[in-house]
Amino acid sequence: MKKFIDTLKNIWSIDELRNRIIFTLTLLLVYRVGCHVVLPGINPNELNDGSSQNGLLGLFNMFAGGAFNKASIFALGIMPYISASIAMQLAQIAIPQLQKMSKEESGRKKITLITRYVTVAVTLFQAIGYIAYLRSQNGNAIIMDNFGWMLSTVIVLTTGTLFVMWLGEKITDKGIGNGTSLVITAGIIARLPHSLVQEVTSKFAKGAASGLLLFLIELAVMILIIMAIIMLVQGTRRIPLNYARRIVGASSVKDISGNRDFIPIKVNSAGVMPIIFAQAMLFIPSTLVGFAQNDTAQGLAKSLSNPGSLWYNVIYAILVIAFTYLYTALIFNPTQMADDLKRNNGFIPGIKPGDDTANYIGAIMDRITLPGAIFLAALGILPGLAGQMDITSGFASFFGGTSMLIMVGVVLDTLQQIESQLLMRHYDGLMKTGRITGRQPVTASV
Repeated sequence: MKKFIDTLKNIWSIDELRNRIIFTLTLLLVYRVGCHVVLPGINPNELNDGSSQNGLLGLFNMFAGGAFNKASIFALGIMPYISASIAMQLAQIAIPQLQKMSKEESGRKKITLITRYVTVAVTLFQAIGYIAYLRSQNGNAIIMDNFGWMLSTVIVLTTGTLFVMWLGEKITDKGIGNGTSLVITAGIIARLPHSLVQEVTSKFAKGAASGLLLFLIELAVMILIIMAIIMLVQGTRRIPLNYARRIVGASSVKDISGNRDFIPIKVNSAGVMPIIFAQAMLFIPSTLVGFAQNDTAQGLAKSLSNPGSLWYNVIYAILVIAFTYLYTALIFNPTQMADDLKRNNGFIPGIKPGDDTANYIGAIMDRITLPGAIFLAALGILPGLAGQMDITSGFASFFGGTSMLIMVGVVLDTLQQIESQLLMRHYDGLMKTGRITGRQPVTASV
């Protein structure tokens, strides 16, 4: 405890770090306040706040920090920017010109600008869809439904998303941590107190003693899940690596073995993207089948939309594993990595440079992706299983799944940056041994 207090004092004593943390918390507070500002022309008392807890709409609501169900000016949140970033990331893989641009500073600036334009286009499209969603939920919530209201709502929603995007960029530039990731995490954490109150109320309704015991067991299980997620996020396979150095003397040039290094291959390189893709894929067929006037089709739609059903969990797990391999193959290029090593005089001991190195790295990546994908699939279905064990839906979402994966990953990334600031100024880090390992930002891996 004393070391923790001393660490907090060290953090507060560093002017730059203190200012960055205060700046970050201030902008996050602005975002959370904006999440409670209702759109003009909407009666908040007529809104159905719990109408979209599952499926793709529940995912939107989570990324928006609950603003989606509240018809807030930030209802679309940062999701359009994430969608545009993912689209541009995939486009860089498919389009050689964009891939070439991403390797230059000026090219990366152009890609960032294109991403912002794509964000505007995606937001306009989603804003129109959101208006249709509000009409379908409760027409009484819209005070005056006319073209003027539609136009103003589209403008406000688009402006709100761009403002949230600007907040995230400012946090990244002048704050601490990845701004986009922290905006999403702030929304997820904001849901935790209400979910805790609901769970405690539900458990104590069955009796004070038994309810307290069950709640403590649930907290213990949640802590174990968090520890497992930390292992998944930080888990790496280190491939030994050597660099050949050249010493230029007055009359001779000779090669000597350089310092030993490693290539860290993450067990879960795909991040949370496979879970998001799997949820979206399950939402689409269940929606299409739901329109069919057939009892069998209706039963299938109900099964695919119920996180507690056997078919939902089996198909969901298979999709997560498949998308883990697919997304890893898209973002991980062993051939390019082998070429980069060859250009920098790097080599893996016992492996020839070039194609042999690429095949070796690819084989290792394939081997460690399987356990990572299975682990990720298990974490993805845990919230659905928790919901079947008499745990409230809000609290069950923190037993793994998208919410907990993002939250744990972002917290680790932010702590890593704080620790780097401390070590750079010759203070002790946040841990007695080892270093905190971060992860990719949400815009890349979500």
